Amino acid sequence: GPQGMFGIETVIEQIANSLGKDPLTVRKLNLYQDPKVSGNPATMTTQYNQLIEDWVGDKVVNQVEAESGYWARREAVNAFNKANTKRKRGLALVPLKFGISFTATMLNQGGALLNIYMDGSVSVNHGGTEMGQGLNTKMAQVCADGLGISTRYVRVTGTDTQKVPNASATSASSGADINGAAIMNATQQMRERLKPVAASMLGCDASEVTFAADHAHGGGKSVAWAALAKQAWLDRVGLSVTGFYMTPEIKYDFTTLNGRAFYYYCYGAAVSEVEIDTRTGEWWLKAVDIVHDAGKSINPAIDKGQIEGAYVQGMGWLTMEECIWDKKGKLLTHGPSTYKIPVAGDVPEHLKISLFENHNLKPTPFQSKAVGEPPLMLALSSYFALRDAVSASAHHQTVVHMNAPATPERILLACEKAKSAAGL
Repeated sequence: GPQGMFGIETVIEQIANSLGKDPLTVRKLNLYQDPKVSGNPATMTTQYNQLIEDWVGDKVVNQVEAESGYWARREAVNAFNKANTKRKRGLALVPLKFGISFTATMLNQGGALLNIYMDGSVSVNHGGTEMGQGLNTKMAQVCADGLGISTRYVRVTGTDTQKVPNASATSASSGADINGAAIMNATQQMRERLKPVAASMLGCDASEVTFAADHAHGGGKSVAWAALAKQAWLDRVGLSVTGFYMTPEIKYDFTTLNGRAFYYYCYGAAVSEVEIDTRTGEWWLKAVDIVHDAGKSINPAIDKGQIEGAYVQGMGWLTMEECIWDKKGKLLTHGPSTYKIPVAGDVPEHLKISLFENHNLKPTPFQSKAVGEPPLMLALSSYFALRDAVSASAHHQTVVHMNAPATPERILLACEKAKSAAGL
């Protein structure tokens, strides 16, 4: 995941530096390409031989390049660097493609328990863990939508293996996908049970019944959700169902390293601008522009929050979170006094996030896409912007080598090394 992307983006940057080209130009040349244009089917195939069917990476890059004013910003950064000797600025645009699925196939399954009470209230339980990422809010929305009611009727209860057994871990950004799909499966079953009840209340055929706006509709009439729930209970219709989902199509062979490893892909791109003090290595994140593909978002507010949080967390990983061990292997950076993580003050005032207009080609809940881990890699742009600023300290005359995390010490040492390599 993140480590592999970090490695290959470093390769791209080094190629660009060696050729004296802007890294964005080199990145664009190395994006996946439509085989019709390239004349080669391999240009839309991954290294494990999966054909990419939902490629929008180029569009995402073009959008953030335009929205951030990348080329004008590049000129402004160059002008700043010409005018300032001690302070230098850097700019970087890094794209992202991230596959969604557990590589261990059996983990791609989810379950749900849906109960309707005779007053119309609904309780839903699923196998995902709410840890502040807003999963339960999304799951309430999926459940409400599936029953044609508003979320005020729905209560998501705490994850419990007595209700939904054998849940997979809430990881691989799969929480909303697999649990949401299991809830959809449950609401679909529940609609089939409720249709005959509604049909007899409405005097129409069960096949005509639809559920929307807190009512069941059919035959030109409608009946309130709460009245329908009560009638279903009076008619002794079972109001509890279990939903289940398994991600289809995926199969990966660890011996041949081939197969359909991922159900679909998420895309994104970020532009980061930084400023460094070449005398101390201190640095400031000036501005961040992000375009990220969350498909047809279930909840744009949650998704934007996840993208913001992921970027800042990734920035911490790449610039602050240094692990130091002593000679005996004891971790010395073991608490908040020694291990630095980003805080509110490290977030730039200009942090613009656009959700890319898209929908998942796969039938995920609402045709949304996973959001969680993918946007973490957008923070690679903060590291490469710092590297660009260090390079500027030596007038871009040498290739910069700088380990992550790019702490002030490492930035300072990289500046000194770059200057001496350039004979400055």
